[in-house]
Amino acid sequence: SAPGRFADYFVICGLDTETGLEPDELSGENFEQTPLRRTFKSKVLARYPENVEWNPFDQDAVGMLCMPKGLAFKTQADSREPQFHSFIITREDGSRTFGFSLTFFEEVTSKQICSAMQTLYHMHNAEYDILHTPPTNDKDSCSSTGDCNGTSISKLQRFNSYDISRDTLYVSKCICLITPMSFMKACKKVLEQLHQAVTSPQPPPLPLESYIYNILYEVPLPPAGRSLKFSGVYGPIICQRPSTNELPLFDFPVKEVFELLGVENVVQLFTCALLEFQILLYSQ
Repeated sequence: SAPGRFADYFVICGLDTETGLEPDELSGENFEQTPLRRTFKSKVLARYPENVEWNPFDQDAVGMLCMPKGLAFKTQADSREPQFHSFIITREDGSRTFGFSLTFFEEVTSKQICSAMQTLYHMHNAEYDILHTPPTNDKDSCSSTGDCNGTSISKLQRFNSYDISRDTLYVSKCICLITPMSFMKACKKVLEQLHQAVTSPQPPPLPLESYIYNILYEVPLPPAGRSLKFSGVYGPIICQRPSTNELPLFDFPVKEVFELLGVENVVQLFTCALLEFQILLYSQ
């Protein structure tokens, strides 16, 4: 049986420099997009521990759910704010395990990856020029106006481009906690503080490995009806577990549901749930 630990796994997902840039088939073919707007396959780069008996590690599921859109590339001109999301893995026996991911961008240091991105842009621009070159008989009129449709579109397509000599390439990376219970706020704080420790010019008081070991092996699940306070990298983290006669644990802000869907849609959803209608939520 599970020993009642707060978290079972710490996982890192991102770019495997050995396999290079692989198109992400799950996102569909998007070769008409510029290379920076395409999605590439992410992989589980590391996990700790290797495996636990009560929660076998599902590498394919975790890898896909940690980065559902695959790898994303950006340059210094793009916004690179970290993004947080959660997910649930439901097994065949109905048991659940919860995942919490913080996705951020780090600079690509591999020259091979930078060169591969540059090559993709050369290929994309060559194909685009072939498809959008105006007919020969229209050449004079285009050159006289200087604003032929094909030329203007080509400039627009190349605006979000990458030049290895002048641009800095960044790629998405993800750190994740796999837990037996859905303590969303606490996990978010843990991951944000770990990310802050990596990006801060000042090193944390202790090695990062000690904080990860602590969250995996030394922080227990709080008993039912009790709260738990433990130390993060930069400050205390608190989580609370409902008692058996309270509503089940739901650590997500209801405010976000109203912000995303609007009051009328939430009321309609609640009505449909009470009437036992089938509900389908569609999202990109």
